[in-house]
Amino acid sequence: MQIQKLRLQRGWSQQQLAELSGLSTRTIQRLEAGQRATTETLKSLAAVFEIDFSTLQSESEMNETTTQAAPNPGMSAEEVLAFQHVNKLKNFYYRLVIYFLVMIVLVVINLITSPHDLWVLWVALAWGIALIIRAVYLFELLPIFGATWEKRQVEKRLGRPL
Repeated sequence: MQIQKLRLQRGWSQQQLAELSGLSTRTIQRLEAGQRATTETLKSLAAVFEIDFSTLQSESEMNETTTQAAPNPGMSAEEVLAFQHVNKLKNFYYRLVIYFLVMIVLVVINLITSPHDLWVLWVALAWGIALIIRAVYLFELLPIFGATWEKRQVEKRLGRPL
C-alpha cells in the first residue's frame, strides 16, 4: 500500500506522520511523491503504521522497477486519479489563499503610497483572471474540453473506440 494512502486512512497530516515517525515533513513529502526511501525510514514508518517492514520494503522495490504507466503499485487507477485531483485541489486552494493575503497587503500599500491611483486593481484583475481560468479547468465548469471531449478526440485520432 502507498504511504500516502496509509496516512490518509488514519486521518493524519504529513506533519503528524513526520512527528510520529521521527522523520522530517519534507521526507514524508518526498516519499509520497514516489522517491526512494532508506531502510531506516521504511522501518520507522512500518512501526508507526503497525505493519510489517517487508510490506513497505516490497512496495519500495516495486516503485523502483515500475514504469511511467504504473506509477503507484497497489493502487487502483481510480485511486491514483483521486489522489491527483485532491493534490490539484489543494494547490488551487493554497494559491487562492496566497492571492487574498497578497492582495490585502497590496491594497494597504496602494492606499498608503498613492490613494488616488488604484494600480492594485490591475494586479487583482490579472491575477484573478488567472485563478478563474485555473478554477474553470479544475472544477470542469466548461465541459467543452473536459474528459468526454478528450476521449472523443482520442477515439477520432485512433479511428476506433477506446
